[in-house]
Amino acid sequence: MAERGPGARERIMSDILLSVRVAARHEAAQDIVSLDLEDPASGLLPAFTPGAHIDVHLPGGLIRQYSLMSDCRRRDRFRIGVLREPRSRGGSVALHDQVREGDLLQISAPRNRFELAPAEHSLLLGGGIGITPILCMATELGALGADFALHYSCRSRARAAFLEDIAPFEQAGHAHLHFDDEPDTALDAAALLARAARDQAQVYVCGPAGYIEFIRAQARAAGIPDARVHFELFALDEADKPRPGDQDQAFQVQLASTGEIFDIPADETVTHALDRQGVFIPVSCEEGICGTCLTGVKSGTPDHRDSYLTDDEHAANDQFTPCCSRARTPLLILDL
Repeated sequence: MAERGPGARERIMSDILLSVRVAARHEAAQDIVSLDLEDPASGLLPAFTPGAHIDVHLPGGLIRQYSLMSDCRRRDRFRIGVLREPRSRGGSVALHDQVREGDLLQISAPRNRFELAPAEHSLLLGGGIGITPILCMATELGALGADFALHYSCRSRARAAFLEDIAPFEQAGHAHLHFDDEPDTALDAAALLARAARDQAQVYVCGPAGYIEFIRAQARAAGIPDARVHFELFALDEADKPRPGDQDQAFQVQLASTGEIFDIPADETVTHALDRQGVFIPVSCEEGICGTCLTGVKSGTPDHRDSYLTDDEHAANDQFTPCCSRARTPLLILDL
């Protein structure tokens, strides 16, 4: 085997990671904690825009994404909200049970695939922990004096986090709360989206996959173009997760930096197969929704199975998510 040059592991290690201290930790609601992160040297953190998220590197090599919910005009600290997932693969449990004030964490610089777009009116919809990026958007729109409405849906008040942050928007008539166990607060999504269609609003939705799909369906029924409906997934429903198919074929990938060629079996993902052969690509969701493993493609045609890239990005075929996507050609040459 040829000597490995600056391939996947070297590329990842050269990516900028920031060291941050947990400045504060609060129990925000049942099964939800918030963490305030600051520069240990009391410097400024990187600038970000509403809708941005960071990768948080956790013990055991886990990487998880969390939306930034703090005011993007302040750079002294980042705030994230973390839901303890009942079927956690370790990330949320580690942040709930192991991370304490004063601890140091490694994070990525902020990235954003959920940007605010210019609009006469913005409709913000948050379900459960999906309120975190929505709250950051509301803070920015409020600072700009923009016209917007925020609707927060949750199972109960006990599980509703950050109500003290939402209260000023509620008092100003911008925010509305909806709880499953309080029928008089029920969200009339059909009427809300019909009004958004008339107002030519930009719609933003974040939360559980079922909640997002419900809102998207209501938006389509109201005649709102998909381009005006922006969403961010935290996880896929079980039925929507990419799975190996009976027709999957083995193929090969080549590292552009070294020329090395590796076999990818029909029943194994690219990331698993490469990791087994000593080439590391960081992964987080392993479902094609977070973009952590996004890798450039120099030659060959990927078989895209992710929910992260747009249709235009799929069509370009110059990058793919190796955690779940495969190949339509016998060989993919990767930008590693």
